[in-house]
Amino acid sequence: MSDIRIPLSVRLRLPGWVRSLLGRPAALLALIMLILIVFVAAFGPWISPTDPYDLSSLDLFDSHLPPAWMDAGDPRFLLGTDSQGADLLSLMIHGLRTSLMVGVLAVSLSVMIGVTMGLISGYYRGWAETVIMRMADIQFTFPAMLLALLIGGISRAALPVASQERLAMLIVVLALGISHWPHFARLVRAAVISEAGKNYVAAARLVGRSHPAIVVQQILPNVLNPVFVLATMDIAFAIMTEATLSFLGFGMPASQPSLGTLIKVGYNYLFSGEWWVVIFPSLVLIALLVSVNVFGDWLRDRLDPKLR
Repeated sequence: MSDIRIPLSVRLRLPGWVRSLLGRPAALLALIMLILIVFVAAFGPWISPTDPYDLSSLDLFDSHLPPAWMDAGDPRFLLGTDSQGADLLSLMIHGLRTSLMVGVLAVSLSVMIGVTMGLISGYYRGWAETVIMRMADIQFTFPAMLLALLIGGISRAALPVASQERLAMLIVVLALGISHWPHFARLVRAAVISEAGKNYVAAARLVGRSHPAIVVQQILPNVLNPVFVLATMDIAFAIMTEATLSFLGFGMPASQPSLGTLIKVGYNYLFSGEWWVVIFPSLVLIALLVSVNVFGDWLRDRLDPKLR
């Protein structure tokens, strides 16, 4: 895709990151898509046509309706309805909200754990580095999906049935967050080892700064750029993993549907001709994942000085 044509005099007055985005129309389109998706998810309860959680508003006579532009469609339901008569567009808006929330919270947990472990192992080295990195190595031997399934299964076995649905989001966030922290720990450890030998750290030690102050105030701000890039990319991976867990029945329940839950439910009706129940949530999930990945690629190129 070619560069967006803007007069040179105008382009020179724009901030550097805006000029970079204009030079990457795919990244600009991805950013616009992400802003739109986040806006819809954030204001979902107010912009969705109906409340799919309000059982009193559901009518079984409205079930299995196709999209409004098809022959048996109803103008009230733009993208059709599911087997309970719930508006599919409203379900998708709420499902998108759930998927984004799970992805952001899971990655935030991974970042907190991984950055802390990486700072400790990279700065103090010695036995702390050995213990933390061996823990990360052991966890790397298990696929993230398998580990998330294991944590989710243990949580379900330990909790009473009545609490499982209420704590479903917390369980998924913990499972995904714990399974992804080693990536951040290794990244931060390598960056801290590089930064710890620089002059500004030696100067801070000479003036009597404490080790925690040096780590938090001097080193941490200088290792955050790659963390931001990895976190952006990891949000897409967390959303995809949550969708997979929900499709397998280990993620969000039907009462708190995510995009993965909607795809799982819709798959049961795919071969009966009700394609809209699975196709539309799948398209939204694909658009979300592609947008995050494309924008993450641009962010990596923008923040990594080696790639400028």
